Amino acid sequence: MAGSNHAARIERLRDKMAAQSIDVVVVTQNVDLYYFSGTMQTGFLVIPIDGEPVFYVRRSVVRAQEEASVLVEELGSLRTLGDRLREAYPALFADGREPLFATPYDVLPVQLFQRLQDGIAGVKWTDGSLPVRETRMIKSPDELAHIRAAARVADLALEKAAAHVRPGMAEFELLAMVELTLRLNGHGGTMRMRGYNQETITGVVAAGAAAAKPTYFDGPAGGEGLGPAVPQSAGRRPIGRGEPVLLDIGCCIDGYVIDQTRTLVIGELPDDLARAYEVSEAIIRDAERALKPGTICEDMYARALELAKEAGLSQHFMGFGRDQVKFLGHGIGLEIDELPVLARGFRYPLEPGMVVAVEPKFTFPGRGVVGIENSYLITADGFEKLTNSREGLIRVAE
Repeated sequence: MAGSNHAARIERLRDKMAAQSIDVVVVTQNVDLYYFSGTMQTGFLVIPIDGEPVFYVRRSVVRAQEEASVLVEELGSLRTLGDRLREAYPALFADGREPLFATPYDVLPVQLFQRLQDGIAGVKWTDGSLPVRETRMIKSPDELAHIRAAARVADLALEKAAAHVRPGMAEFELLAMVELTLRLNGHGGTMRMRGYNQETITGVVAAGAAAAKPTYFDGPAGGEGLGPAVPQSAGRRPIGRGEPVLLDIGCCIDGYVIDQTRTLVIGELPDDLARAYEVSEAIIRDAERALKPGTICEDMYARALELAKEAGLSQHFMGFGRDQVKFLGHGIGLEIDELPVLARGFRYPLEPGMVVAVEPKFTFPGRGVVGIENSYLITADGFEKLTNSREGLIRVAE
């Protein structure tokens, strides 16, 4: 079954290659390698427009041969790879032709790209980021099964946190409880991101002013973290009564992630923060009405901006001031930050098989972050909510 999935993915990629006159895609990044071959060993997966794909593996050849659904060969010296490709795909180089090679520039270090250029001479190069990422937008039934499993585990962790949070508990203690529940139920411990220098822990578990503290992470909530070396998510700050506790929890099962957010409070929130939370739920309900094939991604973001403005909360929507982020949601799958993005400039129409996280949130400096996030599968006639945790402001008795 896995092999047939990989073959179907390669054929979808080839359709995109043909549309851009690309002769060969060279895949180098771990997640992309796994997606197209079934293994995450180190090397270069060469996918020609015609002919058999070959994974030239540096390490571990033995494991790649056990796991991969494509032909595996030992890489050896990178300097000889060009000669091997000429031998494997002679039609691409016939009559002195310079074939067009593509590789995803967004995840390839310059040094390695220069070595590839030296090792495969006599070809032209172009960016293969979009063909690869667009292929990955549509999820197979197997992928969806993993995401649904991750959603079930994330729900267990949320309920564990809600049952045990107490005034005076440090944020990192609550995060540790979440992480333990996730790991005991199959979470792989990794939440992969594609964006350069973007990292995430299990999620953002932070309370009050700490949650609203901005950081480098491309999201509406930052968190103090444990210091400048880990400047995000949970810190040592004690959780207090009457302040929002943001539980932006991820979970990764068999490589696939779920992304969800719930807001918790010990006691009651101040009226204005409670109202902002209600607006976040109104925005996500409105977004759900647009979650169907054909809806243009950037239109959903524009609509959310309108609703936030009507509520008088524009300056707090998805961050504050110069630290506001410019999206409503994002694709998820093997990575947290996949296509499509619900943001300006993304003209993708929603299609069946896409999975998107929608996360309207409001940030109040010095006070906290409130909001909600669900992950959804786009179906033939609408959506399926993959997140299965209870909604509404979660109030915990003092």
